[in-house]
Amino acid sequence: MKVLVKTKRKMKLVPPRTISKGALVRGYRSGLEDKISEQITKAELMVFYETDKIQYTHPPRQSTYTPDFKLPKIGGFFYVETKGRFVTADRQKHLLIKQQHPELDIRFVFSNQNSKIYKGSKTTYADFCRANGFQFAHRSIPEEWLKEGHPPQMGMHGDLI
Repeated sequence: MKVLVKTKRKMKLVPPRTISKGALVRGYRSGLEDKISEQITKAELMVFYETDKIQYTHPPRQSTYTPDFKLPKIGGFFYVETKGRFVTADRQKHLLIKQQHPELDIRFVFSNQNSKIYKGSKTTYADFCRANGFQFAHRSIPEEWLKEGHPPQMGMHGDLI
C-alpha cells in the first residue's frame, strides 16, 4: 500500500513508512516535522509552520523557499528546517540563501546528523553545517533554542533565572 503525498509539482505515491498518517492528518509532510511541531507546542511556543516564503536567485531564475518552522528569539526570530535527507539541491539552495540573506538565522534539525552527504563520502550533514556556519541538531530542537523564545525571567534579587 502507498500513501498519496503532494509534492511541489505533482501528487506522488510513497510507501507509508516514509511518512506517518498522523503527520499527514495534522498537515505535515514528515514524521520529523510532526515531532518538532509537538516539541514546540510543549515548550509553550506558537507553531508557525511554513508561514514565510524567502525569495532568492537560483541562477538564472528567481526562486522562493518556505522554511518549515519560524520560532521567536529576542530581537526577532529564527527558522528551523527539518531534514531526513539533505540532498545536493537542498545544500546548494541553503548556501545560496545564506549568501543572499546573511541576516537570516536558519537552523537544521536532522533525523540523523551523522548521515553522509552522499554514498561513500566522509562528510556528514553535521560536517556540512559546521563548515558553512549553520546551527544544527539531532532529532529534536535543543532546549536552548526553544528558550530563546521566552523573555529572561528575573529572580527576587534582580538576577536572571
